[in-house]
Amino acid sequence: MEFQRGRLIDHVHLVVRDVEASKRFYSNALKEIGIVVGGEGAGYFFVDELYVSEVREGESLTGRVHLAFQAPDQEAVRNFYEAALASGGKDNGAPGERKYHPGYYAAFILDPDGNNIEIVHHGPSHRSAAAVTITPAH
Repeated sequence: MEFQRGRLIDHVHLVVRDVEASKRFYSNALKEIGIVVGGEGAGYFFVDELYVSEVREGESLTGRVHLAFQAPDQEAVRNFYEAALASGGKDNGAPGERKYHPGYYAAFILDPDGNNIEIVHHGPSHRSAAAVTITPAH
């Protein structure tokens, strides 16, 4: 048996009540498996593909998970967006370029529970590997 990781999830964004408490929690727990905080700023921090920020005034924590899927190209972003809308999703940002970095092309949908689902293509790039293949030792 073997399975692959690194092909589907681009990043996850959690909205939390207390970013310092969350940073302490994730920093201390994740360092035990060799992962450290990669950066931080006022009201946020990130670790690998996990981005954590404080809830803004007036926001609810319910349904505030942000999950981003990887797309191989811009056409796949548009197709995902249209299929999600046709399947009960609500528009939260039509397909288009974003200012996060050059080539960042994404769309955003709210799923039936209000979670923010993103589909993103990062533009022309080189991957060191398509995915990581894990084969459990027996």
